[in-house]
Amino acid sequence: MADVARVAGVSSQTVSRVSNGDPAVIENTRQRVLDAMKELGYRPNSAARALKRGDFRTIGVITMSLSSTGNVRTLEAIASCASRAGYAVTLIPLDAPTQDNVRGAFTRLDELAVDAVVLIMEVHLLDTTSPALPPHVKVVVVDSDAGDRFHVVDTDQQGGARTAVRHLLELGHATVWHLAGPEESFAAGRREVAWEAALREEGREVPPLLRGDWTPESGYEAGLRLAEEPDCTAVFVANDQMALGVLRALHERGRRVPEEVSVVGFDDIAEAASFIPPLTTVHQDFAKVGELCVDAVLRELRGETVEGGTTLVPTRLVVRRSTAACPPDTAGKR
Repeated sequence: MADVARVAGVSSQTVSRVSNGDPAVIENTRQRVLDAMKELGYRPNSAARALKRGDFRTIGVITMSLSSTGNVRTLEAIASCASRAGYAVTLIPLDAPTQDNVRGAFTRLDELAVDAVVLIMEVHLLDTTSPALPPHVKVVVVDSDAGDRFHVVDTDQQGGARTAVRHLLELGHATVWHLAGPEESFAAGRREVAWEAALREEGREVPPLLRGDWTPESGYEAGLRLAEEPDCTAVFVANDQMALGVLRALHERGRRVPEEVSVVGFDDIAEAASFIPPLTTVHQDFAKVGELCVDAVLRELRGETVEGGTTLVPTRLVVRRSTAACPPDTAGKR
């Protein structure tokens, strides 16, 4: 800083004011300082400036998986929104859902100095044994059931699932089978509950539940079992990747989609429109989820009150060619 002051012919205090964006510095002086900085290759120490201000312009994100479509797309939206607001994002992925890993992630974020944390994880990992972050750090949770402990932003999982089931029933299918996600997943649980409730409300039989792990491979294995069920004419799959596996299995077993079996997915991944046939699915607005997370964080950092509870982002059904009216010989049966 002293070297910059000498070259620019100003005081070190003026260099400091330019570095911190002080609008009171006259433009001619500011330009001389900036030119001197460029000439000498000087860059202000952002860490030191952050310590002096008491804020770091950084949002930490802890996520369970980078292989999940929802997590990756939500993370992308958070990073984009944070960047537009002048914040950086520090990512800490957890390789296993254990309490020790969660504690370690919180400790690392404390050491890395962040202003806020967005948690993309299941709430059962946020028990009282997790170390508390410093009081100034704000927390927002994605895709969880944290009650009033944190502000939660999530897709309307149940609403989306109900829409999928009702779509299939309105096409005349007697009932709807369901391939659920992992048992420990909050999102999968919400979709499963809504599937069963929608069937019971209509007085329909609830078929045996099948469970996968979000992957096309698990969808394929479940699809082979579904292909052997002669009464199966409609399937609601908890995500599009498993639906892809179901479509392959049904094709290999000679069960035509949608002429014999209708299939609905969940997520509306970019590739869903290119499946054979193009997949009817529930669209999740991951960009809106990320935007609302960052908005809640920034409001808290500005000192505004952000209540605990859940903000739900609506879904919408995207109808393509994997669903059709129930085959005439089974329509309306219960």
